[in-house]
Amino acid sequence: MASPAAIQRSSATPTTASSPFPLQRLSTFKTPSSSSTPFSSTTTTTPSSLLDSFANDPILSPFLSPSFSSTSFSSAALSSGSPASTAEHLLQAIRLLDSQLRSHVLSHHPLLLTQLSSLKNAELSLSTLRSSVSSLQSSLHRIRSELSDPHKAVLSKTAQLSNLHRTSELLSHSIRALRLSKKLRELMSAAESEPEKLDLTKAAQLHCEILSLCDEYGLAGIDVVDEELNVVKEIGSRLRSEAMGVLERGMEGLNQAEAISGGGGGFGPGGIRGSGTPQIGGGGKAREALWQRIGSCMDQLHSIMVAVWHLQRVLSKKRDPFTHVLLLDEVIKEGDFMLTDRVWEALVKAFASQMKSAFTASSFVKEIFTNGYPKLFSMIENLLEGISRDTDVKGVVPAISSGGKDQMVAAIATFQTAFLTSVLGRLSDLVNSVFPVSSRGSVPSKEQISRITSRIQEEIEAVQLDARLTLLVLREISKVLLLIAERAEYQISAGPEARQVTGPATPAQIKNFALCQHLQEIHTRVSSMMTGLPAIATDVLSASLGAIYGVACDSVTALFQAMIDRLESCILQIHDQNFAVLGMDAAVDNNASPYMEELQKSILHFRSEFLSRLLPSRANSATGGTETICTTLVRRMASRVLIFFIRHASLVKPLSESGKLRMARDMAELELAVGQNLFPVEQLGAPYRALRAFRPLIFLETSQLGVSPLLQDLPPSVILHHLYSRGPEELQSPLQRNKLTPMQYSLWLDSHGEDQIWKGIKATLDDYAAKVRSRGDKEFSPVYPLMLQLGSSLTENAPPSQKQ
Repeated sequence: MASPAAIQRSSATPTTASSPFPLQRLSTFKTPSSSSTPFSSTTTTTPSSLLDSFANDPILSPFLSPSFSSTSFSSAALSSGSPASTAEHLLQAIRLLDSQLRSHVLSHHPLLLTQLSSLKNAELSLSTLRSSVSSLQSSLHRIRSELSDPHKAVLSKTAQLSNLHRTSELLSHSIRALRLSKKLRELMSAAESEPEKLDLTKAAQLHCEILSLCDEYGLAGIDVVDEELNVVKEIGSRLRSEAMGVLERGMEGLNQAEAISGGGGGFGPGGIRGSGTPQIGGGGKAREALWQRIGSCMDQLHSIMVAVWHLQRVLSKKRDPFTHVLLLDEVIKEGDFMLTDRVWEALVKAFASQMKSAFTASSFVKEIFTNGYPKLFSMIENLLEGISRDTDVKGVVPAISSGGKDQMVAAIATFQTAFLTSVLGRLSDLVNSVFPVSSRGSVPSKEQISRITSRIQEEIEAVQLDARLTLLVLREISKVLLLIAERAEYQISAGPEARQVTGPATPAQIKNFALCQHLQEIHTRVSSMMTGLPAIATDVLSASLGAIYGVACDSVTALFQAMIDRLESCILQIHDQNFAVLGMDAAVDNNASPYMEELQKSILHFRSEFLSRLLPSRANSATGGTETICTTLVRRMASRVLIFFIRHASLVKPLSESGKLRMARDMAELELAVGQNLFPVEQLGAPYRALRAFRPLIFLETSQLGVSPLLQDLPPSVILHHLYSRGPEELQSPLQRNKLTPMQYSLWLDSHGEDQIWKGIKATLDDYAAKVRSRGDKEFSPVYPLMLQLGSSLTENAPPSQKQ
């Protein structure tokens, strides 16, 4: 143990980091303490209390820190101003520690002696173990030396056995390969004198088996085997040549008995190529030569696909005589396409490439195939139909699928686009020449319109044998018809000159008449071309034909509306006439009313100046077949005149017996004027039946009206309006009640249905009933209950939306 002087010397010199201060080592003995007090040199303390007092001491506590630095402590002590006091304090702590250590060792002396004895026993046991381990290592060295020689002998013998076994296998397979080669040579030698007796199947099988043996077992490199392999390869070349010859003969004759091996290398896109573009000595001969070459190409494509299909059928029937595997499974692996699909894809790809190249490189071929695309497409269709027909066997996949057919059609899509563009271009150029944009005043002639319709018919007839191509062409024709409608609409004349109806036809009206007739001719001719075509063809042209029809109507609609307005203004003058005059003079007067005479003159004027130009003969206005645009407009005008007359004749009030006779004569004159100059009245339907029913109706007694069958042919409003003329003055019509002019009331009637008209009439009946009751009268006019009855029953049977 160190002396106090030594401890004192150590305290005077700071310790290094590698030699910890004793206080730091004592920190391991630190135990929890409930209290701590400053230490003194004369106090006896336990180690734990001593360390606690060090921890509370500001000078000694740094020595207990794991990160204590003697250099830092010394520097701090020197700079504190009392280094001597610090040194004295440290000496006291050292003396106390020395005393404490001495006391602690003495108190644990027996235990330390016991631990020392245990260490000696452990050292003795370790020495004995070391001797045993050394003996074990000697035994292991001896055993290793005894076993190594037999192990090396076993490894050597094993390698010799493996080599012997492989050599035996090589010899066995080599002998088998040599035997098979000998059989193959004998088979080929026997066929040298009689080649037709060569069994190609057996020879091919031997050839394949020899090569398989050599590849599988690595026989290459054995001299005798290599010599035989050279012979076998020569024989293989001969076998391939013989087999291809047999295959070609079988494919040419489509003899399934001779198609015995897969292949087809002799057939491909190159086989259908010609020997160059024909010389263009003359346009006709060169064109004919080109079509002949395309025809020959189609024939070869047909032959190739039918031959490959037959080959595929043979391979799907025959099996390998040794492995019994279908030959088709040997040729086509799982996931591969069928032979026909692969060959067809290669042919279509090559054909499409050639057609694309011809389109871009040769203007001669491009022009011929573009203008003659219907013929080219027909040849493709015939090719596809022929292949499908010749390979149509129940239970067998055909040579070409529907997708394959689409591929072939797509191969000539470039020429199809060019053809449709040329169709549109030809027709558009013709339309532009007939309807020039720069000249609005010119009107095409009949011959020019005929050329347009004839060209349209030619384009349809050129493709009508193929429904698909017909629809494509019709779409282009639809564009042309829309162009015609646009140009014609631009040519239509508008303004007062086109609408005047009092004088002779103006140049503007004559021009519109011509445009209407031209468009009508185009509409009729093109519509007739759709006869016999599928309904979808009509659907393609429906919009464009509708545009033609609409422009044709627009060219004369303003004139027809002006004529109708003029005739209606004549009819409205009926309210200026006196139909209440009594006496024989009025009854025996056979002359028409002044307004009717003016109406007749207007109708005659319209017929001579306008309708005669639109309807050249009366037969055209009375055709039993499909109506033209103009006859439709004239029929509508005639119907409107009759309905408008009946409406306002029913509003006449009062109406005497002589007035009824006069009105009946006016109706007869109207029927004659309309029938002779506008449209046959018997073909007008309901308007004519209404006119014929209204004439006798006005002569019926009021009591007979409720059960008369004439009511079925007349609108309810006409009957009710007529009954006002039979009632008292205080029963006012809606015209009188609302203080409207006949024209204003007529316009209101045009825009309302029978149900709304009845509401207006019912309001006047309610006013009349109120007036009667206000006077205290109990009797109503016989017309009142009749109107209520007829109004309720007639309007129940009439549609709510029925218009006048």
